[in-house]
Amino acid sequence: MHLQFVTGNEGKVREAREYFDGIAEIEQVTYDYAEIQADSIEAIARRGAAEAYRERGGDEPVFVEDSGLSIDALGGFPGPYSAYVEDTLGIERVWSLAADEENRRARFRSVIASASGDPADPDVETFTGSVAGTIVAPRGDGGFGYDPIFAYNGTTMAEMEPAEKNAISHRGRALAAFAEWVAEDER
Repeated sequence: MHLQFVTGNEGKVREAREYFDGIAEIEQVTYDYAEIQADSIEAIARRGAAEAYRERGGDEPVFVEDSGLSIDALGGFPGPYSAYVEDTLGIERVWSLAADEENRRARFRSVIASASGDPADPDVETFTGSVAGTIVAPRGDGGFGYDPIFAYNGTTMAEMEPAEKNAISHRGRALAAFAEWVAEDER
């Protein structure tokens, strides 16, 4: 089976290929779909997958991944606006918003949306992964995005080796669920 992963992020593609080894070939496709503004990561991913599938001609399944960081004390902020907040405020300012809070629990959430079928009205399936942790002062040199301020069991994602991070990450959990679904569908 052949799947098109619509992303500009090479790291995400490498991670996906690990989960689909022996199940499907993953091709990276760069297409800048319109990312709607919505309060739901799932709605954003579903819309992006459907648009990318139609624009790619609907001849091979496509999938997209969208994720966000939700901080309990900040009412779930930045959530689906995580990329915009990271680009405009930066992770240090997000840390400063949470630093004085007693409750710094947070959750990374990833949604993979896969589109196939009729290009005019694609079938879209979603797969979700999440991981709970705590917001901490930035530390570590690895990873990307919010990894330096998100700690899981006391270690930030930026301090973890890639294999260790992938084993517990929100994206890894979503990819595992998606790969399992594809493998079952191929039987």
